[in-house]
Amino acid sequence: MTMSTGIPDPKGVFVDFKRELNPEQLRAVEIMNGPVLVIAGAGSGKTRTLVYRVARLIREGVKPDKILLLTFTRKAAATMLARASRIVGPRCQQVTGGTFHGFAHRMLRRYGHLIGYPSNFTILDRSDMLDLLYLLARQLELTGPGKQFPRKSTLASIVSKTENCGGYVSEVIEQSYPHLMGELAGLEKLIPVYRKYKKVHALMDYDDLLLRWRDVLKEHAQVRESMGSWFQYIMVDEYQDTNATQAEIVHLTACGHDNVMVVGDDAQSIYSFRGANFKNIMNFPDMFSETQIIKLERNYRSTQPNLDCTNAIIANAKEKFTKRLTTQRKGGNPPYLYTAKDEVDQAKFVADRIQELLKNGFKPSDIAVLFRAGFHSFHLETELGSRRITFVKRGGMRLIEAAHIKDLLSLLRLLINPLDRLSWSRILLLIERLGIKSVEKIFSQLIKSEDPLECLSTYKTKAAWGETVRGLGSLLKGLHDMPVNLPDLLLQLETWYRPHLEKIHHEDYPKRLRELAHLRGLSARYDDAVSMLADLALDPPDQEETEKEKERMVLSTMHSAKGLEWKAVLILSLAEGRFPSPAASFRTKEIEEERRLFYVAATRAKDFLCFCYPAFISVSGTGLLPARPSRFLDEIPSDLLQLWKKEIDTDEKIYQESRYMPDVTRASSKPSERIQKIDLQGSSGSDQTGSGIFTPGKRVRHPIFGPGRVIRDISPKKIQVLFDVAGEKTLHLDYAKLSIIES
Repeated sequence: MTMSTGIPDPKGVFVDFKRELNPEQLRAVEIMNGPVLVIAGAGSGKTRTLVYRVARLIREGVKPDKILLLTFTRKAAATMLARASRIVGPRCQQVTGGTFHGFAHRMLRRYGHLIGYPSNFTILDRSDMLDLLYLLARQLELTGPGKQFPRKSTLASIVSKTENCGGYVSEVIEQSYPHLMGELAGLEKLIPVYRKYKKVHALMDYDDLLLRWRDVLKEHAQVRESMGSWFQYIMVDEYQDTNATQAEIVHLTACGHDNVMVVGDDAQSIYSFRGANFKNIMNFPDMFSETQIIKLERNYRSTQPNLDCTNAIIANAKEKFTKRLTTQRKGGNPPYLYTAKDEVDQAKFVADRIQELLKNGFKPSDIAVLFRAGFHSFHLETELGSRRITFVKRGGMRLIEAAHIKDLLSLLRLLINPLDRLSWSRILLLIERLGIKSVEKIFSQLIKSEDPLECLSTYKTKAAWGETVRGLGSLLKGLHDMPVNLPDLLLQLETWYRPHLEKIHHEDYPKRLRELAHLRGLSARYDDAVSMLADLALDPPDQEETEKEKERMVLSTMHSAKGLEWKAVLILSLAEGRFPSPAASFRTKEIEEERRLFYVAATRAKDFLCFCYPAFISVSGTGLLPARPSRFLDEIPSDLLQLWKKEIDTDEKIYQESRYMPDVTRASSKPSERIQKIDLQGSSGSDQTGSGIFTPGKRVRHPIFGPGRVIRDISPKKIQVLFDVAGEKTLHLDYAKLSIIES
């Protein structure tokens, strides 16, 4: 179905889609029904295409809640919908948009009972998963003095790959961890116990969210048909980064209509280590018959000499959708190639180029240096430091993964689920002289009690740690019964935690306290603890950069650079032994992904692009060894590169004015529910009772338990609420700080 190219909105303002989009983008936007695969080359405006597709669907009369937009970050979905809203109005904010994991989480809260999960199941993030696997391995006596067993992070990777590859750990070990074949028996014992423990205790890890939602769709036709009727138009961003389960979820959700548009670039599929399946985008036309394929090949980022080079990089890919990127920009220099004597000389050369770029009008934030592995930049970091050139290095531990953040969030989780064994273990083991056996004894008492927090506050023991344990119980009991707003709640939990923090992390506790304060700042965005914990588990935020860091030049791994762009990009250590990664060996699948990684790195540059490789590299235990250029450099025709020679006029102005797509305006989405705040403190009269405002059927929100519905009016001061996540709770209206949700 082909639609008109310009449509007036209800106020009479004309939106000229033909003017706003190039012909290929317009074609993608105009297709209303059926499967569509948009192969979007680097810098070709894929986000713009998705934004205008959403706007066009709504302009054509499709109800916003019939549209599902799946992305890999909440920010991406929020940004797209905000941009669509500026085109056709705020209705776009009613589109269901978010991550695969977030969507699966939302659906499992509603339908999880069909596969035996209660609505208040707990989400295990990566750290929780590591802790639980270690706990179970210890209980099974697979770890301990004199025993060798994979460390926690390796265990988690093995378990994740096993669950995503059909459930056979032997195949995973044979293909990916042959050196651990001696541990196969222990792993075959551990994984079923881990699965059973999660099911019994209503826990799901990241993989479970997708796998269990896939199971619901496969096993329950009525749910599958309901999804197809509910979401009549499905769009997926970055489809090349999906795994097999995500592709299956998309197919099952489109039950009855196949109105699916996926956007991605096969040449930028670089996340197999996270489970991404390159075959998904290649096989999309097989999964959805009569797929229309549209290629976006007009680049809005780079100069043509840079694109000629990047086109050559990907041209030798064994399997691909053939495309050639072109640009409307004029001029530009071919990418430079510099052969350094060694890695020290390479660092000096790059530092010289950075200083020249700055001299020629580039801002520090316009410049990035990319590399395959973090240690490749060590010499450069030293050189930049000696020249007092400041930089920010991308990567490393995220805020949410830090131990002190995990500790505080575990305290918060105990207010929602007082039988969360993992959180109790983490918190109680902070207490001095309180050991594992005592923790298990305490927990055995808690699970027998109708009020676990009250039980802890009166726990009887003569041990020295007893008073601390009872104090913790009293604190949690008080906060549970008389909750405060979320930032204040975290502050009170932090007050209890601070002495333990200062003792355990004595060397850097001031820095950690600042990060806890940052967490409190984040919490102010949420109406309740349930919402915050779900968001942190499903899509953890990176620690925010300071304004000074945003102004600095960037050192980054190639993987971390995906999706970003700079005016000047220098790529380090393009020598065999450094790139492709030695871990890729000579296996075709891994080598092809390394080629795509090189393509991603090179396409980050707008104007200036420079490749560097050292003639000698340092090899641990051996010393300096001669190196040859990366095989991927060898594949680039020599006429597409210019060798950097010492006599090059370093005062030559490299910068050329860019013509590129305008930056996306960032916007965050907020729930569409309007919250009516009601202060019950000190109030009186029948109007403020369960038989007044909080009548059965009313939607309410609690600062800890989140949204729910009043199901029973017990007395003038007591009501029973069925919370979406936390289940049934009886609340006293003199203490419960409830809000009415008006839809």
